[in-house]
Amino acid sequence: MVALKVGDTHEAVVIEGVNRSHIVKYAGASGDFNPLHHDDGVAKGLAGYPSIFAHGMFSMGLTGTMLTDWLGPVALKKYGVRFSKQVWPGDTLTAKAEVTAVAGGLATIKVTTVNQNGEAVVEGEAVAAAG
Repeated sequence: MVALKVGDTHEAVVIEGVNRSHIVKYAGASGDFNPLHHDDGVAKGLAGYPSIFAHGMFSMGLTGTMLTDWLGPVALKKYGVRFSKQVWPGDTLTAKAEVTAVAGGLATIKVTTVNQNGEAVVEGEAVAAAG
């Protein structure tokens, strides 16, 4: 477990070059076979997107892995995000965390994951044991 204080930060590239195989593997693991995530005909033709895109929970999971890699597997107590932008094939994602408060043995951590253009795709907050 990491001893955390206000202002501590951590950053990690969580995936380079998202590809269709990553997206389809996630669909299989999650059971979410919405065609927007694997069928260009539906994504482009019916929905008007430029291509298929990754599940929001795919990027949330990658972000969560950054947190547990940094903090340890038992320190994380709470984690929630909102999906702010789609993740497309070819994207590289970097997850960033910053401790914003420490009280009662718990640290509040602002979490943001950005694509290669610096655009936030996941934004949220985590609570972890402060160590």
